[in-house]
Amino acid sequence: MPKILISDKLSPTAVQVFKDRGLDVTYEPDLGPDKERLLAAIPAFDGLAVRSATKATLKLIKAAANLKVIGRAGIGVDNIDIPAATSAGIVVMNTPYGNSITTAEHAIAMLFSLARKIPQANESTHAGKWEKSKFMGTELYSKTLGLIGCGNIGSIVASRGIGLQMKVAAYDPFLTAERAQEIGVEKLNLDDLLAKADFISLHTPLTDQTRNILSAENLARTKKGVRIVNCARGGLIDEEALREALDNGHVAAAALDVFAEEPATSNVLFGHPNVVCTPHLGASTSEAQENVAVQVAEQMAAFLLTGAVTNALNMPSVTAEEAPRLRPFISLAEKLGSLAGQLTESGVREIQITFAGSVSKLNTGPMTAAAIAGVLAPMLQDINVVSAAVVAKERGINIAETITDASENFESTISLKITTEKFSRTVTGALFGGTPRIVEIKGIEMEASFAPYMLYVTNDDRPGFIGALGALLGDAKLNIATFNLGRNDHGAIALVAVDSEITEQVLERVRQLAHVRQAKKLSFAM
Repeated sequence: MPKILISDKLSPTAVQVFKDRGLDVTYEPDLGPDKERLLAAIPAFDGLAVRSATKATLKLIKAAANLKVIGRAGIGVDNIDIPAATSAGIVVMNTPYGNSITTAEHAIAMLFSLARKIPQANESTHAGKWEKSKFMGTELYSKTLGLIGCGNIGSIVASRGIGLQMKVAAYDPFLTAERAQEIGVEKLNLDDLLAKADFISLHTPLTDQTRNILSAENLARTKKGVRIVNCARGGLIDEEALREALDNGHVAAAALDVFAEEPATSNVLFGHPNVVCTPHLGASTSEAQENVAVQVAEQMAAFLLTGAVTNALNMPSVTAEEAPRLRPFISLAEKLGSLAGQLTESGVREIQITFAGSVSKLNTGPMTAAAIAGVLAPMLQDINVVSAAVVAKERGINIAETITDASENFESTISLKITTEKFSRTVTGALFGGTPRIVEIKGIEMEASFAPYMLYVTNDDRPGFIGALGALLGDAKLNIATFNLGRNDHGAIALVAVDSEITEQVLERVRQLAHVRQAKKLSFAM
C-alpha cells in the first residue's frame, strides 16, 4: 500500500480522500518546517503532499529513496527543487485551477482598492476623520486594463474586467490570436501594452524571462498615472524601481499581494501612502483551500494507484482512463528504446519516433518519454521517464514525433529511428496479445520477444552459420530459449534469447565466427 506524508496544513477532506482510496496516510502538518525531522521521515514514503512551508530541497529529494510523487496544494512550486525531483524520477504536481477564481477575484479587489483608495479611506474614517476630498478616486469604466500574462487566472481577470466595461489588452507570448478573440482581449506586444494601459495586472509565473518584467526601464515606458497590481509572484517587479516611480508620481498607485522575499516583514514599498499590501492572500478563501487540498489528494492517489498523471510539471499528463490502455505501449516504447540504445555506440543526434495505426490515436507523450529513456539509459544509467526529455534537450538531442493512421501488417506499430554521428538505425515493434515484440530491425522483418538475456548478431547470410552459432552457445552451456532470424539482400540478423547472462569471453568467441559482422549482448527488464 503506497504511503503518503502530508507535512503542511491541509484540509481534513484531503486526508479522507487518501484514506478512501486505500492509501496509508500520515498527517503531520508541523513537520514541514522541521527540516531534520522531515529528512529522517521521508525515506518511508511514496508520496509527499505540501503547501508552501515544506521545502523539497535537493537534500530532501536525495534522502527520499522511495518517493514517487510530490503534490503541491496550490500553484506556486518555488519550494520544490523540480530539476532535482526530475533527475530522481519523482513526478511533481500542482493544482493550477483550484484557486484560480479566488486569485482572480483578489486582483479585481485590488483594482477597486487602487481606483477608490478604499484602504486609506477606511483607515482615515476609523481614526475619526472625515476627509472626503482627500480620497478622490477614478472610475474603472472605459479604462484600459493591461494584463501581463493571460493564462487561466489572467483570462478570468479579463472576463471580470470586460464585465466592468473596461477595455482589456494582454501581453502573453503563448496567447494565440484566436484565443484572444475568444476571450475578448486585444493582443499586444509588451511595449504597446505598457504605453496604453491605465491599470496593469500581472498574471505570469516567475521565470528567467519574466523576472523583473516591470524593471526600471519598463516602468518608464508605462503611461503616466498608471496603477499596478501584482497578485501573481514576487520578483516580477523591481521593487526599488517601483518605489522610485511612485515617489516621482509616474506610477499613481500599486497594490501587491506578493513580494520578492516572503514572509515580507519589511519592504521598500511598505509605508508608502499610495501602496496597498496584503500578505499573499490571493488563494486565501475557504473554498480555494478546500479545492486545492482535495484536488492534490485526488491527483496523487490516482497516480500511485493507476498511473494517471494530472497537472504534472515534469511529465506528460495521462488520464485514469488512458493509463491501462497506454501501459503496454509504454512498455513497448521503452523496450524498443532500450534495444536501440544498447546497439548504439556513438553520440545520438536525433531520436525520431513514429506511431502508426491505432496507437497514433492515443496520448503519445508518455510513450515518447519512455522511448527516450530507453535509448539513453544504457549510456547514462540514471535516466528515467520523468527526466528523459530534459536530459535529451540538455545534450542537444533532437526529438521528433511522427503520427500516421496507416500501419502495414499490424494494428499498431511504434518505430524508432536513431541518428548518430556515424549512422541511422530503425527498430520497430508491435503488441502481440498485449506483449511487446520486435517486428523489424534495420529494415529486416523478423518477429522476436524481449527477454532478460539476449544475443544480437548481424552476419553474412551464408549456409552453416546457424549451426555454428548454436554449437558455440551449447559449448558455453548457454541454453537457448528462442532463436529468431531475419534477412534481406544485404545480410541477416539473429536475435537469440538465452537462460543466463552472456559473458564477454563467449561474446568474443561469437565475434570470431565466420561471416559475423557485429555481435552484442542485450538485456531487458521484464
